[in-house]
Amino acid sequence: MTISPIRVQFKTVCELLDVSRESLRHKIRTDKTFPKPIKEGDSKQSPVYFDYADLVAWHNNQKATNSEMEA
Repeated sequence: MTISPIRVQFKTVCELLDVSRESLRHKIRTDKTFPKPIKEGDSKQSPVYFDYADLVAWHNNQKATNSEMEA
């Protein structure tokens, strides 16, 4: 049984999507369908996470949307 993470660090999301930190920041600002980051704490240096299930659902939706456009 493979266990998927519940939350994923900002840098890990960059690696999963194969994008730079700035590209991910841009996606967060401009793509209203992209999962919202979860900030742990109030300080500027507090870690930021994303819900893994939300990321997978967003990715699958992007694939489906792209497939519809190509058809």
